[in-house]
Parts: sequence; structure tokens; C-alpha cells
Amino acid sequence: MAKVEIYTTMWCGYCARAKSLLEKKGVAYEEMDVMEDVAKRAEMRERSRRTTVPQIFINGQHVGGSDDLAALEQAGKLDALLAQPG
Repeated sequence: MAKVEIYTTMWCGYCARAKSLLEKKGVAYEEMDVMEDVAKRAEMRERSRRTTVPQIFINGQHVGGSDDLAALEQAGKLDALLAQPG
């Protein structure tokens, strides 16, 4: 199973949507709340080159945010990424 990391904040609807899709697929993920963690937020910006949440990584590869994750699912490409060992 792939290693999935997701940077989130507590009251983010897009974060909830992304986590819901991953949970529906039975995927375990590591969640990093960047709401009050300045170091984690800086890490997220450095890794993703983006400032918004969620930012999702699969096996270290940045896949984007909630809409990007949903687009991968709609294109039939998400399962293949998630099946790769992390």
C-alpha cells in the first residue's frame, strides 16, 4: 500500500472531502494539521510550492489538493497510485 500524507486544517471542507475519498477507498494516511504548526506549514509550502490546504502526497509525489485527488479518481488513475508500495 502507498504511503499517503495529507496536510490539513481542522475546519477545511476540501480537506474533509479528500480524507473522505481516501477513507472510502480504505487507504490509511498520515495527517499533518498545519493550522497552528508554523514548522509543518512551512514544510508543506516547501514540498508543494502551494499555500492552500489540503496538499496531498502519495509515496512522496505531490498530487495536489482535493480537486486534483478527485480528478485522479475520475480519470481512473488513483487506484494505481495507491497500489504502489510506499
